[in-house]
Amino acid sequence: MKAFSIPRKRLISIIGGSAGNLVEWYDWFAYASFAIYFAPVFFPKADPTAQLLSTATIFAVGFVMRPIGAWIMGRFADARGRKAGLTLSVALMFGGSLLIAVAPTYAAAGLLGPATLLIARMLQGLSLGGEYGASATYLSEMAPREHRGFWASFQYLTLIGGQLCAIFVALILQAFLTEAELTAWGWRIPFVIGALLAIGVYLLRRNLAETPSFINQAVDRPASTARLLWKEHRRESILVGMLSAGGGLGAYTYITYMQKFLFNTAGFDKETATWIIAAALLWFAAMQPVFGALADRFGRKPMLLLFGIGGAIVAAPTLFALERTTSPVAATLLILVPLTLQSGYTANNALVKAELFPAHIRGLGVALPYAIGNAIFGGTVEMVALWLKGQGVEWLFYFYVAAVIALAGIATLLLPETKERSLIVED
Repeated sequence: MKAFSIPRKRLISIIGGSAGNLVEWYDWFAYASFAIYFAPVFFPKADPTAQLLSTATIFAVGFVMRPIGAWIMGRFADARGRKAGLTLSVALMFGGSLLIAVAPTYAAAGLLGPATLLIARMLQGLSLGGEYGASATYLSEMAPREHRGFWASFQYLTLIGGQLCAIFVALILQAFLTEAELTAWGWRIPFVIGALLAIGVYLLRRNLAETPSFINQAVDRPASTARLLWKEHRRESILVGMLSAGGGLGAYTYITYMQKFLFNTAGFDKETATWIIAAALLWFAAMQPVFGALADRFGRKPMLLLFGIGGAIVAAPTLFALERTTSPVAATLLILVPLTLQSGYTANNALVKAELFPAHIRGLGVALPYAIGNAIFGGTVEMVALWLKGQGVEWLFYFYVAAVIALAGIATLLLPETKERSLIVED
C-alpha cells in the first residue's frame, strides 16, 4: 500500500489529468474504431481495402499534424504552464470531434464531405500532438519520486482506456443498430459523445493545480524553442524519436490496425474482431501499472529493453500466426504476447522522456521528438500495411514491424538509466 501514499492534492491532480487524457484518446481512437463503417460514406468505392486505405490516409494526416501541435503546445506548456497546455489541447479536440459528427457525406456534398473529415482530423492531430507532451510532463512532474513509474504509467493506462471506451461504444451500437444503420448514421454517435465529454474535461482541467517543477523555475529561464532543443539536447531528442518510432508503430499495429487486420486479413466478422481487441486491451490496460511499478523497482531501461528486443523477436511470428487463425480465443491469446512486451514501453516511455529534459524545455522535449517519430512510423502503419496487402506482399509488413521495434531497442541501449539520473528534481 506504500505505493499509494501520495498527498491528496497530487492524487486529485493525477486523476484529473488522467481523466482528460482518456477523453482525448477516446476521440482519437473513435476514428479508427468506426472507420470500417464510415469509409463507404466518404469514399464510395467497391473495394473494401481501397476504402480503408482512403480513411487510413486521412488517419495518417492527423499524425502529420501532431509534430506541429507538439511544437506549438510544447512551447505553450513550457511558457504558460502544463495546466494551460492541457486545457488548450482538449478545446481543440472538441472542435475536431464535433466537425466529424456533423460532416456531410460524399453523396450529399461531394468532395466537401471528405474535406471536412480531413480538416477535423487535422484539428485532432494538433490537439493530440500537444496532449501527449503536456499530459506526460504533467503526470511525471506530479508523481512522487519513489513511485514515479507507477503513477506516471496512468498516462498510458488512460490512453488505453480511451480506446476501450471507443470500442465499447462500438459494441453497444453494434448490439442495437444494424450494420446498415451504423453505416448510414450510427457512426456519428461516438463523435457526438466525444465532443460532449471534451466540454466536461475542459471545465475540469481549468481547476487543476500547476506542477511544482513549473512553479519552481527561475523567472529568467531560457525560452523553450526547437532551436534550443536541438542545440542543447540533440542526442536525447534523436533517441526519443527512435524510441517513439518503434513504440508508436508497435502500439498502432496491435491496438489500432489490428481490428482491421482481423477483419480484412484473418477473416473475422467486424463484431468478433471488435470483441477480440476489447479483451486484449483489458489485459493491456492492467499491465500498465504493473510495468510502471516494476520500473520503480528494477529501473526504466530493463522494461524498455523487454519491448525493444522481445517485441522485435515475436512480431513476425505473431502476425503470421494471426493470419491463419480462425479461433477468436486463439487470436486473443496471440495478441496478448506482443501487447505484454509492449507494456515495457508504454508504461514507462512518457516518464523516461520527461526525466531526460530540464523543466524549462521539458514540455517541448517530450512532445516534439515523440510526435515526429510517431508520425513517421506509427501514423503510417495502416497505409503501409494496406498498401502491401494490395500489392500481394502483406508478409513484408510483418518484418517491417519487427525492424522498427528493433530500432527502439537500439535507442534504449544508448539511453541513460533515468531512474538514477532523472532531471525531475522535485520530490
